[in-house]
Amino acid sequence: MLVLSRKAGETIWIGEDVEIIISEVKGEQVKIGIRAPRSIDVIRGELRQDVSTSNTESVINNLDFFKNDKD
Repeated sequence: MLVLSRKAGETIWIGEDVEIIISEVKGEQVKIGIRAPRSIDVIRGELRQDVSTSNTESVINNLDFFKNDKD
């Protein structure tokens, strides 16, 4: 993992297409802006985990449905 220190107004580039802008730093909270092509999904980490968990539960429920359907 790369760890960088940035101040408000400074940027970080990822590849040629993604720019991270540090908008504001207030206490323990940092506000960032992200400029990226529409083809790149940008999602908060906790939402990604929620979606992953939800998808796993859905697969398990579907497997249970088919298992019970054969009984």
